[in-house]
Amino acid sequence: DGMVYVAGGTFQMGSNSGDSDEKPVHTVTVSSFYMDATEVTQAEYRKVMGKNPSWFSGCDDCPVESVSWHDANEYAKKVGKRLPTEAEWEYAARGGNKSKGYRYSGSNTISSVGWYDNNSDDKTHPVAQKQPNELGLYDMSGNVYEWCSDWYSDSYYRSSPKNDPQGPNSGSRRVRRGGSWNYYDRYCRVADRSGRSPD
Repeated sequence: DGMVYVAGGTFQMGSNSGDSDEKPVHTVTVSSFYMDATEVTQAEYRKVMGKNPSWFSGCDDCPVESVSWHDANEYAKKVGKRLPTEAEWEYAARGGNKSKGYRYSGSNTISSVGWYDNNSDDKTHPVAQKQPNELGLYDMSGNVYEWCSDWYSDSYYRSSPKNDPQGPNSGSRRVRRGGSWNYYDRYCRVADRSGRSPD
């Protein structure tokens, strides 16, 4: 319920015009999977976890934020799901096998699909208010960053297995994707990568 079926396929991951950690563009194949159509809302998170850590609280339809990787992973397990791999996230953000090759998830114009520093009024917004991408997924560019299951690594990324890469076995930071309400548009691009402490 509330999930989108993402048919597997092969895509070009990364960007040769972005930051150094997005290079080189490489061919990756992912198996089919399901992904939530929207970011997890504060109401959904509170119902399962019994708390709402969000800075922008009092907005049940806004995405939950200020969530550690550990808590995001725990939430996913409790609802019978899992965090996406970095490759799955990028493939889905790009529109999967329906991709039109946009810079952001669903458009080349960030304001059509995402809340970012120029249009957010310095806060998060209820999910699914902007246009979805080609697969019917919302807010994959902007609003809040999203955790992936992988440890963040440049070296693994550059030489990752072609089929269903899972990320390295260890690290100090976990992958986050998608940009946020207080970040520039360039950080909301589908290829942009960053890592943060799982705490």
